[in-house]
Amino acid sequence: MSRFWSPFVRDLVPYVPGEQPKIANLVKLNTNEHPFGPSPRAIEAMKAAVGDDLRLYPDPNADLLKAAIADYFKLAEQGGDKSWVFVGNGSDEVLAHAFHGLFQHEQPLLFPDITYSFYHVYAGLYGIRHETVPLNERFEIDPADYARPNGGIIFPNPNAPTGCLLALDAIERMLQGSPDSVVLVDEAYIDFGGETAISLVSRYPNLLVTQTLSKSRALAGLRVGLAIGQPHLIEALARIKDSFNSYPLGRVAQAGARAAFEDRSHFDSMCEMVIMQRDSLSVKLERMGFEVLPSGANFVFARHPAHRGADLAAALRERAVLVRHFKQARIDDFLRITIGTPEQHRALLTALEEILG
Repeated sequence: MSRFWSPFVRDLVPYVPGEQPKIANLVKLNTNEHPFGPSPRAIEAMKAAVGDDLRLYPDPNADLLKAAIADYFKLAEQGGDKSWVFVGNGSDEVLAHAFHGLFQHEQPLLFPDITYSFYHVYAGLYGIRHETVPLNERFEIDPADYARPNGGIIFPNPNAPTGCLLALDAIERMLQGSPDSVVLVDEAYIDFGGETAISLVSRYPNLLVTQTLSKSRALAGLRVGLAIGQPHLIEALARIKDSFNSYPLGRVAQAGARAAFEDRSHFDSMCEMVIMQRDSLSVKLERMGFEVLPSGANFVFARHPAHRGADLAAALRERAVLVRHFKQARIDDFLRITIGTPEQHRALLTALEEILG
């Protein structure tokens, strides 16, 4: 802590990302990265974008990328177009703009007690009063718990780190129960088994849906996120972007992201592979005595009745297998295990057999 820091900085509690070790030959299952790689078309598009044009600023509105996203999600069928789309540097930047521009201060922002910990960080960063809503005994979001005055609602679907999905009819109940505040559905993992709420956007002016290319499109290193909502919500995000960083996405990122949305066959096949590996891993962990929560994400959330989560994570690390452990109450015995390749799963399961005896 420095004497030059402002009181505002001293009071911040930053988000702690998953470890990115610089050690070779680790089985890295701790940060929910895609195990199988991005679209070859996206890689070729990014290579083609590397040239003399990099001396020029990129399109500040990313119009071609927004058009590709609007086409992918068939927004025209809802009466929409690229004006319903916002893009930024990863979904975290998009979420930051939403916190700053769309959540009110007169009533508390609501989000689950067990969820993406960046929500706490952004609420503190932007001075937004907030309340956490406990998940039920099955670690699920109950829409009835959100039917109270609020300045906004935000939650991941599937939730993180639990992986539990919320059905569209439940999301509609939340939207109908809070017509005067924004409901933000954070769909970082939706492509691994859920149904996107984007189909509801035309019917609910208070709905904003965010997604990322970091998970299902295997482009975590590119940093591209998006939001879809009615134009009055998108305009709020754009006003903040243009007051903060009017050129958020570079030429290479725009080219790669656009190609990733256009390569539907690669995307579909890679998602199917992750789902297959997730379901297989869940069964094998259960056979070893683990309780595994139902997951709609590219990870599983599991605990063993005879072992503390911290002890299991430490023992796996000793065997060069990284998983994510959270010290938070109610989930401190769980491990969040990213879905990997079959080879990575074999290494994980072999290490667990040794640990469990």
